[in-house]
Amino acid sequence: MAHDTVFRFLFLISLFTLSLSSIPKTHNIFLPIQLHNDDSLSSSASSCPAPNPNLNYRPVIGILTHPGDGASGRLSNDTDASNIPASYVKFAESGGARVIPLVYNEPTEKLLKKLDLVNGVIFVGGWAKDGLYLETVARILKIALQRNDAGDHFPIYGICLGFELITMIISEDNDILDKYNARNQASTLQFVENANTEGSIFQSFPPDLIKKLSTECIVMQNHQFGISPEKLQGNEKLSSFWEILTISTDENNQVYVSTVRSRKYPVTGFQWHPEKNAFEWGSANIPHTENAIRVTQSAAGFLVSEARKSTNRPNDQEVRDNLIYNYTPTYGGKAGKGYDEVYIFK
Repeated sequence: MAHDTVFRFLFLISLFTLSLSSIPKTHNIFLPIQLHNDDSLSSSASSCPAPNPNLNYRPVIGILTHPGDGASGRLSNDTDASNIPASYVKFAESGGARVIPLVYNEPTEKLLKKLDLVNGVIFVGGWAKDGLYLETVARILKIALQRNDAGDHFPIYGICLGFELITMIISEDNDILDKYNARNQASTLQFVENANTEGSIFQSFPPDLIKKLSTECIVMQNHQFGISPEKLQGNEKLSSFWEILTISTDENNQVYVSTVRSRKYPVTGFQWHPEKNAFEWGSANIPHTENAIRVTQSAAGFLVSEARKSTNRPNDQEVRDNLIYNYTPTYGGKAGKGYDEVYIFK
């Protein structure tokens, strides 16, 4: 009995060995570093390309606050309060920058000192179109354009209201805007004929995403005002400053300019909200598809890539003393509407 068991065991072993020998041999798979000879391994592993010395890899974006608490008084009824929705902060951070808040109603000297610490500015969305707020936007815009003229590459993103205010300032006409019905609306972006996207925000978008912009509603609109392509092109001051890239239509099929860039300066104007797709959840109409998130990521990446070209290298400690990290956001989205988080400044 024992002899039969041993015989069967040896027989199975021989079959197993035979089956292994019949499996075709495969090629060895090597990592790229394993393809080098031994002498190059140590040098390849210990060296990396030097970063471009002409670029700033620690860029800081200034974001201008907007009057109020961002929640119609639900979070603060202080008449001097101003806010930055946290989505704009996350937007800039997701591109690889840090943020310094520029409080619109703080003393001018303090505001301008903070402006010296940043490599670009975002003008946020909202409703304020006159008074101190308009004056502050105009002051910052003037300084930013002067810095560019002096050789410091200083980008600006004007988002929704921010774009509208720049348009009012450049045209020197506070009544230049028209009414549109584009509140809480996801939309497409239609590129104008012969749109020159080279060097624009859309240069950072993958080709497949560029196509999706025209066929999928993956950008968020939330505005009551805007400007038509005809009015912009018919205004000498605006047409010499802005170049139209895309147009969109509102709920009444009225066409408005949705994306522009300055012909001379690194200034981009959005009637839509690139920050909302990834970082706001208060409205069910905000697109959160994979392509919509890629829109946010691409737009953030372009802003910061432009800010890296800035020659401004402020003192590290002064930057740290003024960063948004010194403040705590307030959760405002519990009511199921409005901004999810806001930074409130009093």
